[in-house]
Amino acid sequence: MTNIKLSAEEINMLLGQEGPEENERNTEEEFPAMNHEKESSQPGTPGGTPNVQPVQFSNLDDSAPHLPGSNNLDLLLDIPLQVTVELGRTKKMVKEILDVSPGSIIELDKLAGEPVDILVNNKLIAVGEVVVIDDNFGVRVTDILSPMDRISKLR
Repeated sequence: MTNIKLSAEEINMLLGQEGPEENERNTEEEFPAMNHEKESSQPGTPGGTPNVQPVQFSNLDDSAPHLPGSNNLDLLLDIPLQVTVELGRTKKMVKEILDVSPGSIIELDKLAGEPVDILVNNKLIAVGEVVVIDDNFGVRVTDILSPMDRISKLR
């Protein structure tokens, strides 16, 4: 007996309506596909046994030929990243920040000539030194963090 038959039977018994035999007959008339005892589970298959076939997967071997220009890295090359060069940091009280005016000097925690941090999307990836190119500042990369160091800093 299915859950639907049991549920309908219980409701009818509580309401004092028809008996279980009539309820089962009405359920079979309303839901003929629910009668699993009498019909096969798979229509169209002899004896009710399902047609089982093995699954065939394509070979995902790395030695498969790659099409030219199908390198996955090519998909990432045009994504913009934010590059930040951090000269130094400091902590100030709100009162000190409110006193800042043009000409004020904010002292940083790094010495002049000390390497600066190069961050990509706010993650440290390298250090370098400040250079002046024409009238612009620039950074000469002096050391790139090892892949293990970069991964540990991501966490």
